[in-house]
Amino acid sequence: MTTVERPQTDAAELRPVDRDLFRALLRRQATSVTVVTAVARATDPACLGGIGAPIRAGFTATSFTSVSLDPPLVSFCLGVDSSSWPVLARAEHVAVHLLAAGQREAARVFATSGIDRFAAYPDWTAGPFGVPLLTGVLARLLCRVVHRVPAGDHTLVIAEPLALGDGGDGPPLVHHQGGYTTAVPPVPA
Repeated sequence: MTTVERPQTDAAELRPVDRDLFRALLRRQATSVTVVTAVARATDPACLGGIGAPIRAGFTATSFTSVSLDPPLVSFCLGVDSSSWPVLARAEHVAVHLLAAGQREAARVFATSGIDRFAAYPDWTAGPFGVPLLTGVLARLLCRVVHRVPAGDHTLVIAEPLALGDGGDGPPLVHHQGGYTTAVPPVPA
């Protein structure tokens, strides 16, 4: 009778998940950097001094991904404690901007809390539905929000692209190990 030796797994490599360990592991995954912008009507009624003027929000996201080709759907996540969440919770339309390697400043501004991000980053224009559109990006998708799915301390937003804009070829801005970098030239598949 032959005995086959099985490779032993190193149990020390598998540890219970805690917040810090989970975050450290996720930092190892390189992700594209996007800025999501949205607009929604203010909720203050006119009798309380509100005029229902649109309010804007924008934030840097590294959770953008395609969901489906038929129908076309994309997704991104946003923390429910984020200053942008009140607008995103009501927005009917959003724009997702894929940042180019030279747009670290846009990523930084839209990741900064406590500032007027649109005043700090003036390279945008109002697009359809009043959604802010950043200029100089690799690509942009104007989307209709179709689902908001609660997921822990975040909400997964699923959106249907209605229109897209191609800013041209170039290296993307990438987030890895807590900082911004760019992708190396592609290797043919």
